[in-house]
Amino acid sequence: MPDYHDDLRLAHVLADTADATTMERFKALDLKVETKPDMTPVSEADKAAEELIRTSLQRARPRDAVLGEEFGSEGHGPRRWVVDPIDGTKNYVRGVPVWATLIALMERGEGGDRPVVGVVSAPALNRRWWAAAGLGAYTGRSLSSATRLSVSRVSRVQDASFAYSSLTGWEERGRLGGFLDLSRDCWRTRGYGDFWSYMMVAEGSVDMCAEPELSLWDMAANAVIVQEAGGTFTGLDGREGPHSGDAAASNGLLHEDLLAYLGG
Repeated sequence: MPDYHDDLRLAHVLADTADATTMERFKALDLKVETKPDMTPVSEADKAAEELIRTSLQRARPRDAVLGEEFGSEGHGPRRWVVDPIDGTKNYVRGVPVWATLIALMERGEGGDRPVVGVVSAPALNRRWWAAAGLGAYTGRSLSSATRLSVSRVSRVQDASFAYSSLTGWEERGRLGGFLDLSRDCWRTRGYGDFWSYMMVAEGSVDMCAEPELSLWDMAANAVIVQEAGGTFTGLDGREGPHSGDAAASNGLLHEDLLAYLGG
């Protein structure tokens, strides 16, 4: 098993840099916000944070490729950093503190690219989560002050808490019926949304979550954290990892049930 300690430390440094930039502009009255071609918002803070991360990676890991939400892909090779500078931009621009910078390292192997390092930093919540392949998943404000994460042991849908982002995406994908059935059958549902649902699965405070339409940068960091916490992360098609354009995450014990409701 390769040693990812140095890459994990670098990811924390990158997250520190991003946190300083995003928090400086959070709730700023003169924050500049644009609408992208897909009709989603992007703020000046999104762009600034990604630019800083890219600049740092060019110095520290010049041979690695980079994929970011705002500035696309550059470089080639078996290692690729995947960055979402602000996951939850709609929250960010409205002053809602549920947003985070997502940083992942993906490495090419026999089974294709897989995330091997992930950091999710939510400075407005004063929370950070991270993981690396073979090293486990943790939460805390620093590497030296951390608590190991572990998924729940809930094994019945009737006892399970299910987290989601919104209803409209399920309706657009023709899967609203299965979503509503799951909502009726499980113990509790909450629309936490974005990265937070996956982090709570990793913490064991939520048992399963799913989203119907996502990009790689939305999922890569979340996937390795959930998996290293003992959970399962797949697409709605059951394919392992963050490659399906959608996501289902659970404590593992509930995963077949989750896909039975939402897969197709």
